[in-house]
Amino acid sequence: MSRESLSKIERQRQLARYLERDPFLTDVDLSKILRVSIQTIRLDRLDLKIPELRERLKNVARSKAPQLKSMTGGELVGELVDLKVGASGISLLPVTQEMTLRKTKIVRGHHLFAQANSLAVAIIDAEAVVTGLARVSFKRPVYCGEKIWAKAVIKIKKGNKYMVKVTSQVKDEIVFLGRFLVFTLPEEVVPQ
Repeated sequence: MSRESLSKIERQRQLARYLERDPFLTDVDLSKILRVSIQTIRLDRLDLKIPELRERLKNVARSKAPQLKSMTGGELVGELVDLKVGASGISLLPVTQEMTLRKTKIVRGHHLFAQANSLAVAIIDAEAVVTGLARVSFKRPVYCGEKIWAKAVIKIKKGNKYMVKVTSQVKDEIVFLGRFLVFTLPEEVVPQ
């Protein structure tokens, strides 16, 4: 075997290991990590039969959606990445041009709020959940093309009341913080 094919084999092994640890790495992220072109990453993924990021996310979302109790998968804003009903959850929202202000390309705040609020509701282990109070803080503008990762964690539970903290990030930078007081409703008040 030539030296080039050995480095290709090793690079593909590393690529598979990185994606095993973090399936949400983009081709751009992988090209930087492995110091090769994006096209090389795409060819390596094809060789290894690893789908692109969007397809990987859809596969994860499909496997998590049946666990949702308080809403259907289509009602969640963003793509569900991880869900521990009654404890925590993570969603991803790629910012598209339609979500931004035309002039500045900054995402409109209601998208950040909707992602965080719907995730806060989704992690509750009940059939019917409503938001009673939200205290939010926007930390920096988010731009077209960025990916917003939201993580929700139940901090306090008292009876049918839950305090849920949501932290939204772009890469390692916090862009939004929210605390949501959500309530479960008794099943008899939910219309059938």
